[in-house]
Amino acid sequence: MSRPASVASGPYAPPAPARELTVVSADGARLHVEVHGPENAPPVVLSHGWTCSTAFWAAQIRDLATDHRVIAYDQRGHGRSPASSACTTHALADDLEAVLAQTLSPGQKALIVGHSMGGMTVMAAATRPRFREHAAAVLLCSTGSSRLVAEALVVPLRAGRVRTWITGRVLGSRAPLGPVTPVAKSILKYATMGAGSAPHMVAACARIVHACPRAVRHAWANVLEGLDLDHGVRELHAPTAIVHGSSDRLTPPVHARALVAALPHCVGLTELTGVGHMTPIEAPDLVTARIRELVTTYVTGATPAQIKEGA
Repeated sequence: MSRPASVASGPYAPPAPARELTVVSADGARLHVEVHGPENAPPVVLSHGWTCSTAFWAAQIRDLATDHRVIAYDQRGHGRSPASSACTTHALADDLEAVLAQTLSPGQKALIVGHSMGGMTVMAAATRPRFREHAAAVLLCSTGSSRLVAEALVVPLRAGRVRTWITGRVLGSRAPLGPVTPVAKSILKYATMGAGSAPHMVAACARIVHACPRAVRHAWANVLEGLDLDHGVRELHAPTAIVHGSSDRLTPPVHARALVAALPHCVGLTELTGVGHMTPIEAPDLVTARIRELVTTYVTGATPAQIKEGA
């Protein structure tokens, strides 16, 4: 599968990986994986969200790959990973475990970062032995563990059954998104980004999201509508930090607060004022800085005492 159309230049242009590989998941699904940066550098694993791809992490990869080993993969059906009939949180956990197994050596520790559905992937994998073997720490960006449709603020109505029903139909629509037009960018910005997002940020998000096949978008929307990973949050024992945008309509701040309350080892909540759901694109420097802090504290040889103090 060819690379989906995205941004051709600037900070959101996907950098060329040092190497690419295909990882086969437990059910035979094939996953496109990119590895950036020096082989002996501290590893960071990036798991993107619904309707996105590795291109979503372009700004983080461009910065981190100078002194980190950055591993990014396309979720099944997204980017250059072929679609699969198995659209479940169990499959997402299988996929993350397969990527970890093929890109990290036994016992090697990494920071694992998940945005939106990528964060849900981490929650789904929380009890898996291979995840626990490799996760030194976790960063969850703009995500939630349950009640996604009921809590979403995309539809400007009072909370309740009517809003939930309409939101589910909007997010799960089979309609094609079509070309990236000014109207399409305006709609995407309203639903997923803060009001102050710069035009080049909106354009980058639109190109990535519009490249997702509509059948894939619909299939995973159904999974997200019925999502319940509250148990996974309670089993996520790795030190876990949270980043969320105060203007996020897809996973509003109520989700971040619920995660803080439920996580066994939460090491900080960062709220980005005026930022929407697409935090790694809307606030690239702040997200990258948080990644670097977590790698320094939990991956590159911090002592137990230092880790306790940092918590």
